[in-house]
Amino acid sequence: MIESIIQTLAVAALPVIFAITLHEAAHGYAARHFGDPTAWQMGRISLNPLRHIDLMGTIVIPIAILLFSGGSFLFGYAKPVPVDFSRLRDPKKDMFWVAAAGPGANLFMALCWAVALKLAWVMPNNDFTIPLTEMSKIGVAVNCVLMVLNLLPLPPLDGGRIAVSLLPHSLAWKFAQLERWGFPILLLLLFTGILGAVMDPLVSFAVRLIESIFGLY
Repeated sequence: MIESIIQTLAVAALPVIFAITLHEAAHGYAARHFGDPTAWQMGRISLNPLRHIDLMGTIVIPIAILLFSGGSFLFGYAKPVPVDFSRLRDPKKDMFWVAAAGPGANLFMALCWAVALKLAWVMPNNDFTIPLTEMSKIGVAVNCVLMVLNLLPLPPLDGGRIAVSLLPHSLAWKFAQLERWGFPILLLLLFTGILGAVMDPLVSFAVRLIESIFGLY
């Protein structure tokens, strides 16, 4: 069991770190594009994962979850990229694109890992075939999980901010007040099994759709 988990950690490390950290980097790039240089001024707009790694969220918590779940579940987070929505050129409208950039980055990475998986399948067998196959499968799955999770309409998740940007001003302001309770609500949904019940079919659908696009059967 321990040996299997260590092997999973070794294979999962790269796709998980990139899935978590490039998600945050995408927010910073989008914010700068739409007028908020906060992340850029703080040196947080970078594709270097080291700039975004959070000791607890990117390393300790994912390893602990993987160990306690017997290698069946993996989750984590990176340092949130600072975004000052008031500095965006059109705060309410541009909030949509800044928030959507993170899940969009995860979708892009899921597609890239699917391409890598396809290449692993069609290449002649060698010492890298199995590691690349397993790494690519984890890359697709982890990015689909992060994409679906962050698109849930609950502030401060990206889906919550997308909802705020789309709602009329009066409703948007009231909905945004949920942000202070967002994390406790998320934990409640997680421990009651509701979060899994909502996410599992959506993640499965996303993975199957990507598999069908690239013929990964």
